[in-house]
Amino acid sequence: MILVTGGLGMIGAQTARALTDLGHDAVVTAYRRAEIPAFLTDRVVVEPLDVTDRDAFLALGSRHSISDIVHLAGSIPGEDPLNYFRTDTAGLLNALEAARQWKVRRCAVAASLGAYIGRTEIPWHEDLELPAAQVPHPIIAFKKAVEPLATNALQGTGVHPVVLRIGSTWGPLMDPQSPFNPIPPYISAVLRGDQPAPLHADDGGDLCYAPDTGRAIALLVAADTLAHDTYNVSNGTPYTSRQLIQAVQAAVPGARLELRPARSSSGPGDNPYLDITRLTADTGFTPAYDLPRAVADYVAWRADNAR
Repeated sequence: MILVTGGLGMIGAQTARALTDLGHDAVVTAYRRAEIPAFLTDRVVVEPLDVTDRDAFLALGSRHSISDIVHLAGSIPGEDPLNYFRTDTAGLLNALEAARQWKVRRCAVAASLGAYIGRTEIPWHEDLELPAAQVPHPIIAFKKAVEPLATNALQGTGVHPVVLRIGSTWGPLMDPQSPFNPIPPYISAVLRGDQPAPLHADDGGDLCYAPDTGRAIALLVAADTLAHDTYNVSNGTPYTSRQLIQAVQAAVPGARLELRPARSSSGPGDNPYLDITRLTADTGFTPAYDLPRAVADYVAWRADNAR
């Protein structure tokens, strides 16, 4: 059985779904979110858990025979970033301790494409040295710190650490007004009948639809062998606002959308995105959703779901 912490969140739920599609049993943890999405009904075991509670976390091992861990649970920073760092570090360390105690095969942990901020080479690939750059958000700072914490904590234990440098993921279950990805708020405005703010045609960058992100993670966890400890997880193809508007207009005919020329800034280089050559080579992953299909699927999902 494979444990997915944060398994009712956007990426966690899609990871659990993909694992069951591959024939694996999955147990997912949930803290604040209790509603099980329809696509997981009767497919997973749900365990209520505060991942910062060490004893409760480790007790899962007495109720389930867990072979692998995917640690995706996380919180959102408030005014004091120290509280956020304390909370998410506690959850991470408990997941790593569980991996060691239970002697699992793999422990995959969520990192971020934000680790590459400061590198100008596009696309970003795993062999790039990570720059000591100022990062713009506490979540990116923590996700960057996750990498050495996980790999060092599991060194010599027989547990294979898998660092997931996850790209800009969006899709079902994401907060429609999320500040972390512009697409759900944009489509939400369209679905309300509002005219969203204008977009610049050549803005864009990394993008991955949540079902593809979840399937990529599931393939990494389930693979017989992996040649590396670190993998980019995304679509592997950059998008532009021009393409987004075309996809939205196809999915919502009559939508009032404004497109401005060029880019919104004159920053150096191309819009950044992740190279997934390593992911594809080791798992066979190819994305199932291009942008038009992703937008159409999301619009259909939102017809019956608030988020």
